[in-house]
Amino acid sequence: MCGIVGYIGGQSAYPIIINGLKRLEYRGYDSAGIALYNGKSTSVYKKYGKVSDLENSVAGLDTNGCLGIGHTRWATHGEPNDKNAHPHMSMHGKFVIVHNGIIENYNNLKKRLTTRGYTFKSETDSEVLADLIEYIYELSPISPDDAVQLALRKVQGAYGIVVMCTDHPDRLIAARKSSPLVIGIGDKEYFIGSDASPFVEYTDQVVYLDNDQIAVISREGLNIKSINNAVVTPEIKKVDIDFDEIEKGGFSHFMLKEIYEQPRSITDTMRGRVLSEVDKITLGGLIDVMPRLMNARRIIIVGCGTSWHAGLMGEYLFEEYARIPVEVEYASEFRYRNPIINQEDVVIAISQSGETADTLAAIQLAKKCGACVLGICNVVGSSIARETDAGVYTHAGVEIGVASTKAFTAQVSVLAMMALMIGRAKYNIKSADYHQLIRELMSIPEKIEHILKSADHIKEIAEKYKDSSNALYLGRGCYYPVALEGALKLKEISYIHAEGYPAAEMKHGPIALIDDKMPVIVIATKDKGYEKIVNNIQEVKARKGIVIAVITEGDTTIAAMADHVIEVPAVENAVGAMITVVPLQLLSYYIAIMRGCNVDQPRNLAKSVTVE
Repeated sequence: MCGIVGYIGGQSAYPIIINGLKRLEYRGYDSAGIALYNGKSTSVYKKYGKVSDLENSVAGLDTNGCLGIGHTRWATHGEPNDKNAHPHMSMHGKFVIVHNGIIENYNNLKKRLTTRGYTFKSETDSEVLADLIEYIYELSPISPDDAVQLALRKVQGAYGIVVMCTDHPDRLIAARKSSPLVIGIGDKEYFIGSDASPFVEYTDQVVYLDNDQIAVISREGLNIKSINNAVVTPEIKKVDIDFDEIEKGGFSHFMLKEIYEQPRSITDTMRGRVLSEVDKITLGGLIDVMPRLMNARRIIIVGCGTSWHAGLMGEYLFEEYARIPVEVEYASEFRYRNPIINQEDVVIAISQSGETADTLAAIQLAKKCGACVLGICNVVGSSIARETDAGVYTHAGVEIGVASTKAFTAQVSVLAMMALMIGRAKYNIKSADYHQLIRELMSIPEKIEHILKSADHIKEIAEKYKDSSNALYLGRGCYYPVALEGALKLKEISYIHAEGYPAAEMKHGPIALIDDKMPVIVIATKDKGYEKIVNNIQEVKARKGIVIAVITEGDTTIAAMADHVIEVPAVENAVGAMITVVPLQLLSYYIAIMRGCNVDQPRNLAKSVTVE
C-alpha cells in the first residue's frame, strides 16, 4: 500500500529518493519521510501530507549523503500525522526502518518490549518492529542483518521493509513477505523500490525479492538469503518500463492520460495474440493449461474493485462463448466463507498490480484445494504472476492514476480473448461468428479513438451535474458491470454518492430515489435488451428523472427521450463494455475536476492494496 525507496552508491541519495517517492505517491499520500546518512550521522525528516510538503520542509537542511531510505504512507495503524510518518527510528537510535504492510501481532510484541523498558513515539506497528530488531541486536553481538532475520521470525503479518543500522552505515537490509520489493542493480550502486518506477532512468536490471527473503545490500554487492538462512542466488531480470509512461506527457492528470491511452493499451494487449490475418487467437501463457481449461467444471473469477467488475464481464463472456459456468467472487470475502473448490475448477485471479493482498490469499486457498489457478495482471514479475500456475499479462503499461481506467479495458480484452479462444476450441462458436467477433475485437481501439473526440460534449454534460449529491447508473446484461464501474469511478474521484444497478432491478427499490435532481446514467446501446432499456428510461422520465444515456450512434428513439445523450459506435454486445465505459470515465473525470478534487490521488485511497 505504501511506497518505499532506497539508495546506496556514489550519487547523492536525496534527489533519487525524493523523486522516487513522487513516482510512488500513487501508493499512499498521507505523509512522507526520508532518512539519510551523511558520512557521520543519520538524519530523519518526515512530514504529514504530500511528498511536496516533505520537500518544502527540508529545504535548507542537511540532505547530504550517498545512502538513504524514503517512504510515502497510506495509513493503517495510527492517523496520518508527523509522528506516525515513516521512517521510524528505534528507541536507542540503532535502527531506522521504512515498512509497507501490517504486523498483526504488533500489540503483543509492543507489550513485551514495554516490559523491557521500551517506550514509543508513534502509534504504528512499524516502530514496534524497529524496536524489536534493536532489542535483539543489543542482546548479543550479532550483525544487523542477523537481527533483522531473527526479528522477522517473530513477526506475523505482511511486510516489505528496508532497514538502516547506524552502527553499520555501509549497507541496507531489505526483506519482504506479501508486500513487493524490487532491487535495481547499477554500477556499484543499488536502488530499492516498491516497484521499479523510482529508478527506471538509472538501470533496467532488477531482482524481485520473493516472500521470506532478506537482502543485504552494500556498494560491493548484493546477498540474498531466506528467513531460515538458506542462501539464494539472485535472478537478475530486465524491467521493461518506458520512461514516458511515468510522466504526464502534456496531460493535466495521469488519469486523463490513461483514459486517452486506451486505444494503444488495448492494441498492445491484443498484439501478437489476435492474429487477424488468419482469424485466430493465441494466448501463449495458457498453452500448457488448455486441457484443464477445456475440461473445467466451472470457472471462479476473483478480484477486488475494478478488477471484480472486469470479472463480471468475464462471466458473461465465458458463459456466452465457452459455455462454462462461472462464479465471480470478491477476493476480500472469498477465503472467509469456506468456499467449495474442486480440482476440476479453474480459478482466475485478476489484479492490476499483481500484488493485491486479498487476491493473493484467494490464490493460495485455491492452490491448496488443487484447482488450476490463472492470473491476469499488468505488472511483470509481480507476486500473482509468480504464484499462479499460468496466466496472461495485460500489457496496459504503467497505470499511475489511483482510479483504474486502462487496466479495466485491458483486463476485459484478455477475458474476451480467453473466452473466444476456449469457445472456438470447444466448437461452441461457428466459424463465421468467430471471424466476426475477432473483427469486432480488433475494431475496439479505433472506436474508442472516435469516442474520445466527443470529450468536449461530455465535459458540457459534466458541468451541469457537478454539484449533484447522488447518481444512479443502470445497465442490462453485460452492461450491468459497466454501470457498476461507472458508479465506482464517480464516487472514487468526485466523492459523489453513486450506485450501479441492473436496469431490470430499478423497480425493486432504486426507483424510490428518482427525482428531478438526481442524474440517472443509462447504458442504452442497441442490443438484445434494447426494448427493455427503453422502457426503463420511460419509467425514469415518468418520475421527472434526469436521464444521461449512452446510446448507439444514430439512435433517435432514446435521443428524443433522454435529457442528454453520448453516442458511441455500434459494437457487438459482448465486447461493448470496452467502449461504453470510456464516456463514463470521462464524465467522472470532468465532474471531479470541476469539484476541485485530486483525481490522481483521491482521498483515503491507494493504488495497490497490499494489506487486507
